[in-house]
Amino acid sequence: MAAGETSTAAGHPIARVLPLLSPAHLDRDFDYLVPAELDEIAQPGVRVRVRFAGRLVDGYLLDRLPHSDHNGKMMPLERVVSAERVLTPEILRLATAVAARYAGTRADVLRLAIPPRHARTETGGVKKAATASVPEAVGTEDDSPADADSEDKADGHADAEAGAGGRADAGADSGVGPGADSTEVNGSGESAAPERIPADQPGPTTAGARLGSTPDVPVARSSIEIDASAWGRYVHGQAFVDALAHGKGARAAWQALPGEDWAARLAELAATVVANGRSAVLMVPDQRDLDRLLAECIALVGDSAVGLAAGLGPAARYRRWLAVLRGQARIVVGTRAAVFAPARDLGLIAIWDDGDDTYAEPRSPYPHAREVAMLRAHETGAAFVAAGFARTAEIQAVVESGWARDLLAERHVLREVTPRISAPGDSDFALERDALARSVRMPGVAFSAARSAIKENVAVLVQVPRRGYVPSLACAKCRTPARCRHCNGPLALPQSAGGEAASPQCKWCGITEAAFRCQACGARALRATVIGAARTAEELGRAFSGVPIRTSGGGEVLDTVEPGAQVVVATVGAEPRVPGGYGVALLLDGWALLGRADLRASEDTLRRWMGAAALVRPRGQVIVMAEPALPTVQALVRWDPVNHAAAELEARAEVGFPPAVRLAAVDGTTASIGELLDATTLPDGTEVLGPVPLPPTARKPFSGSDSPAEVERMLLRVPRSGGAPLARALTAAQAVRSSHRSDAPLRVQIDPVDIG
Repeated sequence: MAAGETSTAAGHPIARVLPLLSPAHLDRDFDYLVPAELDEIAQPGVRVRVRFAGRLVDGYLLDRLPHSDHNGKMMPLERVVSAERVLTPEILRLATAVAARYAGTRADVLRLAIPPRHARTETGGVKKAATASVPEAVGTEDDSPADADSEDKADGHADAEAGAGGRADAGADSGVGPGADSTEVNGSGESAAPERIPADQPGPTTAGARLGSTPDVPVARSSIEIDASAWGRYVHGQAFVDALAHGKGARAAWQALPGEDWAARLAELAATVVANGRSAVLMVPDQRDLDRLLAECIALVGDSAVGLAAGLGPAARYRRWLAVLRGQARIVVGTRAAVFAPARDLGLIAIWDDGDDTYAEPRSPYPHAREVAMLRAHETGAAFVAAGFARTAEIQAVVESGWARDLLAERHVLREVTPRISAPGDSDFALERDALARSVRMPGVAFSAARSAIKENVAVLVQVPRRGYVPSLACAKCRTPARCRHCNGPLALPQSAGGEAASPQCKWCGITEAAFRCQACGARALRATVIGAARTAEELGRAFSGVPIRTSGGGEVLDTVEPGAQVVVATVGAEPRVPGGYGVALLLDGWALLGRADLRASEDTLRRWMGAAALVRPRGQVIVMAEPALPTVQALVRWDPVNHAAAELEARAEVGFPPAVRLAAVDGTTASIGELLDATTLPDGTEVLGPVPLPPTARKPFSGSDSPAEVERMLLRVPRSGGAPLARALTAAQAVRSSHRSDAPLRVQIDPVDIG
């Protein structure tokens, strides 16, 4: 840049910037000049606006340097959006590791990690006046993202380096790039050097010398009174609490006892960490669990606990996020996005019910909160807890690897609090022998148990797998699923408003099928394959006349219900709590959960069943309507989630599915998949499976009217040791496609939840 045009900052006139650009080949750092008027506020971690390929784009300032390796012309920073240093060194390292793990870009990860700026919230509701020395340097209103055309017109190195100093080795100098020496923690607990970070001491963290952070807020060690005696019911439970109190990075897989107040237990762990001057991040799957856990945390630490969830408005969410960033909040309770919360001196990261599918991010690069949490715990040396009534194969894998330890109760303690669980079976033959049982789709023993509980003035829980009235129909003669004649969609029986008979209706196109005829055998009669919550409540209302019938599910989910004689019909995951617990729980239509064409069907079914059974009082009864000989049913009867997870992990290892292997799913058209594979040099030992049609339950990688009729999926399978090379190969291939301006939609997912 010619002298005299713009005065630059003295000392460190170069700003290293990461522009937020989607093309994979532009996931690099670029150097810009720092004008003298922006010298004071252009600090590492702030949001900036830069000119890139002729367009203004958003970005983050990563570093200030005395000189640049780029010898060409450099453009100055256009503006500093805000002086708030929102990108901390730890979050940058985490974003880099997540991008490398999931074959994505840092820009996509940072969009998930850092919420959009809310200017009035950031400035405390007072609009800042621009000073004479810094004219409009700090934006006081929301800056819209860069025009989408800026990414389309950014033509690789030629256009980019015309105004910015490009760096192909992004992150190399700052020590946060996905280099060959980076440590990787995966679902099986394998890492490059797990033995270098013992469970009883924090692991090393890379100093953020090049990326600054907000000034430290002095934190006094709190005198919070915490009664953690309930952890004494678990083997090594008190030792785990003591380890947290001494700042050690212990890692555990905690199986909560039936009826356990899990929210209070997690709050005790978080308060223990806060009392030691550190921070905690607690993740839950939904808003109902968030409210419950946050209330327990506030009861212990007051305003030092905040909740982060998508349901908050932009202002409220950003205000709470800033409180975490500035060190004012020490406990973060949130859903999956909370895993990126910029907590100061992180001492604990915990996840409740990690098998819930809401932890899988639906946006690129599709990370799973559990995997990100383990990466963050490993990199920072923080303690880690995966908690739940059930256990996933992924958590069992890290336990078997030695990265985490079991936190279980002795069997005699378990027997004292576990309700009596039985599986009488649900065969059609058994139902035909009992007319009353046939009318409510449950065997006589279940009906008798429910009637006895109502006589004792206690509540009865009825769990059903589907909401609606009759969500699935089949031919009464040949049992072929009933399909629509117009679009081939599934037929269902909607609930009529006035109680009169309703005709079957297509769940896809909404057309009423008044004259059904089976396409296989020509019969006209229909039968219900699954009874929905509304129909079940209707039938139970007839069977238990005079007893209150309550429903929970869909848009009307109950949090708690008052104790007393009543029947609560709930869909899976929507079961409300009752003070003192339910007397009886009936788990209906178990085959509908177990029979799903899904890799995680049995694991998810056991998790759903245990979540409902845990709401029953110790002397209560749980009756599951499923085949008693099935391993999943037996695991519920014995309350043995650990051995079930171990058997599930072993079965997946035999057939080559995650977490025993690393799997990449490439979704797109035949042409786009072939284009990616042509640009990829796959690691040795990569197994190519497919292509096959995209699973019906998987979201298409297209939007709008551009979606083609046929979408395919190609699976790439490698051993765990080949996970990092595969991710690097796919990242490089996507960079080649984007540099060639290929516009064919394509999606790459590493270890997707929905494999098909």
